[in-house]
Amino acid sequence: MSVSSKKSKGTITIEGHELTITNPEKPLWPEAGITKLDFLQKLIELSPYLLRYCRDRHLTTIRFPHGIHDKSFYQKNSPEPVPEFVTLAPLDGINYVNLDSLPTLIWLGNLACLEFHPSFHHIGDTLPAEWLIDIDPSLEVEPRIMEAAHVIGEILDSLHIRSVPKTSGATGVQIYVPIQRGYTFEQLRKIGHFIGTYAVKKYPGLFTVERLKKNRGDLIYFDYLQHWYGKTLSAPYTPRARAAGTVSTPLLWQEVEQRSDPREFTLHVIVDRIHKMGDLIEQVPPQNLDAVLAHLE
Repeated sequence: MSVSSKKSKGTITIEGHELTITNPEKPLWPEAGITKLDFLQKLIELSPYLLRYCRDRHLTTIRFPHGIHDKSFYQKNSPEPVPEFVTLAPLDGINYVNLDSLPTLIWLGNLACLEFHPSFHHIGDTLPAEWLIDIDPSLEVEPRIMEAAHVIGEILDSLHIRSVPKTSGATGVQIYVPIQRGYTFEQLRKIGHFIGTYAVKKYPGLFTVERLKKNRGDLIYFDYLQHWYGKTLSAPYTPRARAAGTVSTPLLWQEVEQRSDPREFTLHVIVDRIHKMGDLIEQVPPQNLDAVLAHLE
């Protein structure tokens, strides 16, 4: 399945739905040489994995109508008009898109929705679907980010919690923990607070739990608060609006130990990587957190 048009407009038929593709040659990531046509083709290849983490969620996108260096805006309410194949997911007065199909993904991609940020819970549910910790540097270039992620991974491992590190696609790293169903956001925040305060105490020159960026200095923010009902983080396999065309990419812990550079994982290499390594998140079974919670309570 592919799009091919040198014109300012073309069409593509996906799963029986005809979509209009506008300005296919528009540069979206100019430094990386990625046009809208390139982007849409990558989305088609990424769709089995990206949809896995966005389907049946309340989706927020970030749109860059003229590429990553021009104006952007967050899109929570569905763009108008809404094609008949798009499923909406209303919540608190907002008509979110449910990114549950390839036609919906390509429709959003054509509108230059470059980033996909799903809710932490499924539609119609109040319980978290997974647990995410955000390791967020205060500096734009932070050579210690993989060291910080490795430390948190070791703490989780000492608690017998298996996890998957993933690049945010921007400057940070997120720790993704598949969980058994039934835990609440409050319980996960309690564990996060415990790990964060321990990390700050043991590594005071590396971590902080200070929410205000202006008060963090050069410390790396251990963000256990972002994981909450109604909030979002970058989905696994979402592109990000960074010059290199980076993608939020699950990693092996060995790659973290080797201090891999998050900027290595781009739209140019992500599909081959998945074909070679599979979805690393899916390879970790849902974790039971009962023992840790019993200890804290």
